[in-house]
Amino acid sequence: MDIESSHLNIDNQLKNTTDDALPNYLTSLKFQQSHLLADVRLALGYSAVLIAGATFYADYKLGWDATKYWTLWAVVAYFILNGALTYWVWGVEKGKIFTGEIGDTLISIASSVKKHKPIYNLQVQYGKKGEEPLTLKISAPFTRWFDSDGYFVATPFQQWLATEIPAVGKADPKKVDKWSGKGEGKVMDGQQVQGNADSSKTAGNGGARARNSKKGT
Repeated sequence: MDIESSHLNIDNQLKNTTDDALPNYLTSLKFQQSHLLADVRLALGYSAVLIAGATFYADYKLGWDATKYWTLWAVVAYFILNGALTYWVWGVEKGKIFTGEIGDTLISIASSVKKHKPIYNLQVQYGKKGEEPLTLKISAPFTRWFDSDGYFVATPFQQWLATEIPAVGKADPKKVDKWSGKGEGKVMDGQQVQGNADSSKTAGNGGARARNSKKGT
């Protein structure tokens, strides 16, 4: 594996571990998670697989001559479902790792990592039900919550979320860093404001162990 591929692999591992930790933290604060996006994705994917499997089985049992008409429509349906799945992943989900609500507040969070930049980026949309949502962008280096051995540490990650996302800070005020004075992800009149990222460091030498985590309070 070349160096470039190795760095991309580590960044993806760090992102995946962080992506998994975020919904777990929010649901522990009584956020109600919606699984609609994942359910639709799974339904489209499994439907395409079932069609392919049924077509293969029918052809095996009945032969090509008896099934060629149905095979044509099965192939068409398979490509339609795969096209719909591709659109759903890239056009609807758009990297969302959490959608849900707490009280009368709706929240949607999407994550991303740019190539060769071990910075975790979040785009957060939140607002009262029936109102235009506000959009918030925040970012921070993975080294903020991964230690030098590549292990995930929950507390600093949770403090970052509580400090930067108003809905999370309201649900977990003890984790808000009252001394930061940053408000990296401020929103003004519904406009997107880019949050300041901490200075970047090389993200976790032990990226291969990113899936393991230490307990946070």
